[in-house]
Amino acid sequence: MARRRTTDADDLPRYFVWVRGLEGPEPQKWTAMDFGVGDWKRPLVLAYLELPEDERPLSLSVLARRYPPPRVEPS
Repeated sequence: MARRRTTDADDLPRYFVWVRGLEGPEPQKWTAMDFGVGDWKRPLVLAYLELPEDERPLSLSVLARRYPPPRVEPS
């Protein structure tokens, strides 16, 4: 059985994030480091969810269907 190589990055929490895009909410996957330092959060983040380990390999399209975007008022 092949062993999967692990790195420190494998231990970081993974998040499914909806960000404000040019044409509406766009899904992305982030690590904890993508949010920045301390309490600072990126202003374009509409919603985020920490992914359980079994959902981390799922594609963005599958996650987007599973966790739909939040309703956003046009600005």
